[in-house]
Amino acid sequence: MEQSKARGSYAKSLARRAEIVQAARESFVAHGFAKASLRDIAERAGITHTGLLHHFRNKDELLAAVLAERDAEEWRQGTDRIETADQLGPYFAELLRHHQRAPELMRLWIELAAAASRPEHPAHTYFTERYERSRATFAEGIHEGQVDVTLRPGISPESASLLLNAVLHGLQLQWLLDQSLDITRPVRDFVRLLLEGGPEEGRGEGREEG
Repeated sequence: MEQSKARGSYAKSLARRAEIVQAARESFVAHGFAKASLRDIAERAGITHTGLLHHFRNKDELLAAVLAERDAEEWRQGTDRIETADQLGPYFAELLRHHQRAPELMRLWIELAAAASRPEHPAHTYFTERYERSRATFAEGIHEGQVDVTLRPGISPESASLLLNAVLHGLQLQWLLDQSLDITRPVRDFVRLLLEGGPEEGRGEGREEG
């Protein structure tokens, strides 16, 4: 009986944390990280300010949780949807469009990633592990044949993964500085450059507007 109660309490706690994270995401998008308040987040989650602090000590913890949730969603989508080479470019273009619909989250992610480059930053471990996981997942998917991709001769899966992360990050930063830029076409073009026979495949596709 006690174990059953403990499991029920744990499940409720997880559900409550998920509600708080969703509320924080909405508040950050609506107000920006600096202006979003814990009280607004608590109100959106339907709990008291004290109740929120039981789960998260501050906004920094909430921001990390929001970004981790976004990462988890995108990992699931990528795993489910990318099986062949011709799906890579469209998937990453769609991913960028999704991020563009919430520019404040994109800005917060970039700012936090830069700040977390300092070893003493509380999010340093999260970002280090996040990039390691991203590189390993992509490279292993190619090595093990989970994704039907043939890279250009001389390009290793590890290098391709590292370059892809750099391009995605850099394109988003440039778009935040100049939101008139089309960043979906370049990511499609870059994927074709990585793939054997890439530039010849789907030349018309490269002329599509993002």
